[in-house]
Amino acid sequence: MALHAAAPPCSVGRGLPSSSSPPRAGGRRSLSAVSRPRSVAFAAPLRTRAVQTKAVLSSDGAPGMSDSPHVVCFGELLIDFVPTVNGVSLAEAPAFKKAPGGAPANVAVGIARLGGSSAFIGKVGDDEFGYMLADILKQNNVNTQGLLFDAHARTALAFVTLRSDGEREFMFYRNPSADMLLEEKELELDLIRKAKIFHHGSISLITEPCKTAHIAAAKAARDAGVLVSYDPNLRLPLWSSAEDARDGILSIWETADVIKEFSGRVGGLKVTAVDTTGAGDAFVAGILSQLATDFSLFQDEVRLREALKFANVCGALTVTERGAIPALPTRQQVLDALTSVAA
Repeated sequence: MALHAAAPPCSVGRGLPSSSSPPRAGGRRSLSAVSRPRSVAFAAPLRTRAVQTKAVLSSDGAPGMSDSPHVVCFGELLIDFVPTVNGVSLAEAPAFKKAPGGAPANVAVGIARLGGSSAFIGKVGDDEFGYMLADILKQNNVNTQGLLFDAHARTALAFVTLRSDGEREFMFYRNPSADMLLEEKELELDLIRKAKIFHHGSISLITEPCKTAHIAAAKAARDAGVLVSYDPNLRLPLWSSAEDARDGILSIWETADVIKEFSGRVGGLKVTAVDTTGAGDAFVAGILSQLATDFSLFQDEVRLREALKFANVCGALTVTERGAIPALPTRQQVLDALTSVAA
């Protein structure tokens, strides 16, 4: 996997379902709002209120504290239920492992595990799963100032089938889930404006009001001169149609500075895959953690390739365990793996 500067919308065509009409720059199909009760959201109660910010590495390699997280991740935070055995259908799975997940949250935790400074903005339910996820973010030193709880919707769930080849199939429970109900007025815009990088995906573009909040958050980042990173994460079962998915994902394509896509080749680490969940998010965390401290990486191909090799190892180590967040590596684990490859 690799990163590159944002390309024109047509370049994503090979990775997305085809549409009867060509993609439009900046255009998007309007999606109707999900029928729901009036949303009531609030910040974490006392037992999960404390905000912790991961130390960034200083020039001498020692941890140093940062009041303003370098990378702010926006989107979904949910529970993945992963089968304890591979190669079976959801109905045939004898048991499931409960694992925290959600692509933007995975990236936030991944960056913190690597010694970077990150924050997460999103919404979970006012339920035990929501509190569990909030605690996990804090335990991993992710700033949760922008995390809210919704009293009328549950935390999203996803059951993930692991095929014999390690690839996944998803079944989602979110009708609606709390992450879909984040509103523009609830955004912690100062957190975004003070960041170096704003990272977001495409799942939160599917329904209102989160879609409007998503677009507003990205605009606040752009207006503040924050570098925008975009992961066009395709989950067709969540969209009303493949055409809507294509139009929605491409609608913000040109507003990003950096986009994850399969392009180019950089050597990685050979491992035995147990669960590929979170591999791409670990890769993004690996590259953004380095980019946040040195934007000049994009002007030096040699150094960029080294950074991408580091990111590739982050992804490789993640697939050796089940679940996304539980499997994300620390910086030392990545460095040790790189050393073993070089030896």
